[in-house]
Amino acid sequence: MNAIEIRGLTKNFGPKQALCGLDMTVPMGAIYGFIGENGSGKSTTEKIICGLLHATGGSVKLFGKEHTDADIRARIGVLIEAPGCYPNYTVWNNMKLHAANLGLKNADQEIVRTLKLVRMEGAANNKYKNCSLGMKQRVGIAMALLGHPTLLVLDEPINGLDADGMRIMREVLTDITRSGECTVVISSHVLGELEKIATHYGIVRGGKMIREMTAAELDADCRTYVALRTKETSRAKALLSCKYSRVEEADEVLRVYDAASPEEIVTYLYANGILVSEISTDKIGLEEYYIDLMKEGTSHGAV
Repeated sequence: MNAIEIRGLTKNFGPKQALCGLDMTVPMGAIYGFIGENGSGKSTTEKIICGLLHATGGSVKLFGKEHTDADIRARIGVLIEAPGCYPNYTVWNNMKLHAANLGLKNADQEIVRTLKLVRMEGAANNKYKNCSLGMKQRVGIAMALLGHPTLLVLDEPINGLDADGMRIMREVLTDITRSGECTVVISSHVLGELEKIATHYGIVRGGKMIREMTAAELDADCRTYVALRTKETSRAKALLSCKYSRVEEADEVLRVYDAASPEEIVTYLYANGILVSEISTDKIGLEEYYIDLMKEGTSHGAV
């Protein structure tokens, strides 16, 4: 059984179509990185999943049942845009109000548990308005975790987090999904951080899903390249461009994509009177993969 199965999802806002037959499959226990440009339909999809918007067409099933099912709705934790907190209330009191809205009987214990999860237990008595942006994001995630949700939907939760906050967030999301009892859908523009935790990806463009893949499939699909330095960068680039289909330059480093081997490049340049001072092999990451995919879609007129 999948945690989320969406088929042919459409959503119109007047004459504008925000979602155009989107399909989406999220396995149980996954950390699903939901990626796309601003206006691509990510937040709209997440709001429909959470019941904050009604779809124009298509179907949304959560754990095999309709997403409107009351029992299913009670199993979802949500942080979309910003946590709904009262600025003059303390973190604890805001959590207490949310726990009451959820009807939690063991509210105090749950608040202690979730604040500890996001490393905010020491800030329980701080007024929300005095919290930093990163702290507010962590409070929002703690609120979303109240009641042990089996599906957690997070829209840009990494915004405003410093390096330590991002590390904590990675640890939290990895911990809660390790047993397979919780599934996370997380949208973010910080693709380098997303790549460290996501087990699955969905890439949307123009309201359509253009690619879904596992982390292993992404790794296999990412192009390798040889990076090199030489004192004759311009001449080396011109020579390599005659032999290889894609050669790029950045900060006096040449990248040669899909080359047979570093040795082949060194031999080729040496035969043309150019010495290589540094050379290594690497692979593009999620961010470059995504950028390449967007360029590919543009060049082929895809949406």
